[in-house]
Amino acid sequence: MAAAPPPVPDTVLVVDFGAQYAQLIARRVREARVYSEIVPHSMPVSEMLARNPKAIILSGGPASVYADDAPAMGPELFQAGVPVLGICYGFQAMALALGGTVANTGQREYGRTALTVTRGGSTLFQGTPEEQSVWMSHGDACTVAPEGFVVTATSERAPVAAFENDEARLYGTQHHPEVMHSSHGQQLLEHFLYRGAGLTPSWTTQNVVEESVRAVRAQVGDKRVICGLSGGVDSAVAAALVQRAVGDQLTCVFVDHGLLREGEPQQVEKDFVAATGVQLKVVDAQQRFLTALAGVSDPEQKRKIIGREFIRVFEQAAAEVVAEAGAHGAQVEYLVQGTLYPDVVESGGGTGTANIKSHHNVGGLPDDLQFQLVEPLRRLFKDEVRKVGEELGLPAEIVWRQPFPGPGLGIRIVGEVTAERLELLRKADAIAREELTRAGLDRDIWQCPVVLLADVRSVGVQGDARTYGHPVVLRPVSSEDAMTADWSRLPYDVLARISTRITNEVPQVNRVVLDVTSKPPGTIEWE
Repeated sequence: MAAAPPPVPDTVLVVDFGAQYAQLIARRVREARVYSEIVPHSMPVSEMLARNPKAIILSGGPASVYADDAPAMGPELFQAGVPVLGICYGFQAMALALGGTVANTGQREYGRTALTVTRGGSTLFQGTPEEQSVWMSHGDACTVAPEGFVVTATSERAPVAAFENDEARLYGTQHHPEVMHSSHGQQLLEHFLYRGAGLTPSWTTQNVVEESVRAVRAQVGDKRVICGLSGGVDSAVAAALVQRAVGDQLTCVFVDHGLLREGEPQQVEKDFVAATGVQLKVVDAQQRFLTALAGVSDPEQKRKIIGREFIRVFEQAAAEVVAEAGAHGAQVEYLVQGTLYPDVVESGGGTGTANIKSHHNVGGLPDDLQFQLVEPLRRLFKDEVRKVGEELGLPAEIVWRQPFPGPGLGIRIVGEVTAERLELLRKADAIAREELTRAGLDRDIWQCPVVLLADVRSVGVQGDARTYGHPVVLRPVSSEDAMTADWSRLPYDVLARISTRITNEVPQVNRVVLDVTSKPPGTIEWE
């Protein structure tokens, strides 16, 4: 008999008003060991409440509350008895909905701002200094708090910079406590969660593992399962979780699609199988993927082709697993994927969410998918996945491997994917990774994609002769969860060694350039 499904963890909903920091709010809540999810402001209040949230946080946003198309939050949310914290725009929307005054004073506050706490014993500011540095980003300002609220902080240009109503469990602050520039921001969020909403810090890695194992057992029962093992940390942790849940009902399938980095197929077999003892089936599908990608340059089309071909290979592998099991072998009904929360968000998951790019394992799946998906990491950020991997006892070589996209080098070639271009990129990528490891920088950067601009040529001079070769782009980034990222300031001598080696050892490349774009506006991968 299948186990009962695990209970839904106490959940904080983060209502996104178009903020650049909505994902960061959700992460900060999880850092306080409370589970959080992001929902769009367009979600009806009745639908939000139906999810039984233990608290709600209203994010900031770019609009003015007085703009014609400004998103609003109806007063029914604040009458439902659920603790609410409004931040920046969410603070102003709350003030307006409850009868306070928000004015366009013409006095903007951007960046570091001095905040004065005006009421001792406040729920939000308990134990923090009277004068503190916070991060502001607003034009409008709340000038009169709603009836029943106490003003607890002010700034030079925001007469009501924070307010509280302990009886109604409603709170708001004009500044952004989620950003590191707000000196006591994490304390404020934790005070809201623990003191204002009465939540306990129970979202732990051990609980995540236990809940995930129970959920997989409840979903799968006694059926057979295959897992698409890519070599990255996500699929490895997903496979280890499922193996803990269902044991030898799981067979991992490693598809060598020809889009992998140098030495990766051998490394996957050595590291993962040695660590877990899982049944592994290796499928050589290099020619299949190259044929399917021939003549294709559009990145969305490439992602969808790769997603489709993965599924077709998994279907074939599943049939072989059943055949090898003999007459008593059960059909394979489930496919495990290492889908993460950022994959879902960027692929347009959820009402009102923009499709940034179709991840091959979410928006890139074919419509005629025959498997039921098992996605035990679907609600986790990358750093949480690493913690789960450590909890499961996976070796550091797997847990701390730099993220590598499922479509592989296929989306690091800007242009058509060919065998020759893949080999060229593999050599350049291997050099970059080798030099970063030699410099001891593997833990300092999130990842360093090397991108081949296959349809771009540049003039160079190599061996006293004119060359007309390809440029490659180094894209070192630092991040916590892949939702936002900044470019990593690598030492110049490391960059110089990488550039010199690539242009010396990869004859078709005569130029190495550095991508210094943050996310947003650019995504981590070029395609």
